[in-house]
Amino acid sequence: QVQLVESGGGSVQAGGSLRLSCAASGRTFSLYAMGWFRQAPGKEREFVATISSGRTTYYADSVKGRFTISRDSAKNTVYLQMNSLKPEDTAVYYCASSRFSERTTIPWYDYWGQGTQVTVSS
Repeated sequence: QVQLVESGGGSVQAGGSLRLSCAASGRTFSLYAMGWFRQAPGKEREFVATISSGRTTYYADSVKGRFTISRDSAKNTVYLQMNSLKPEDTAVYYCASSRFSERTTIPWYDYWGQGTQVTVSS
């Protein structure tokens, strides 16, 4: 059974940084693309970033230059380093796994974590 467990969320002031982690188990982690999505209150879940098995990355325009996605296959973990955080980054952040690379929409991802809350105050 595939499990994805996020951690690292919290509260931070605008301009601050957080690093989210997502620990994966139950499938050969290195073979699959991983993505981060987020959902703010009253809004739809949206794409944030994705990284392929070959470490090709792709970002939403809203986070490009501020967020960095990376992966450590030895630890079966994907990270999201978030810098220069803004109040509009406040959301529940989810990691997800996909058999396909460079996908930015939800249907392409077949396993999801439970989410971790990120709150950015002004």
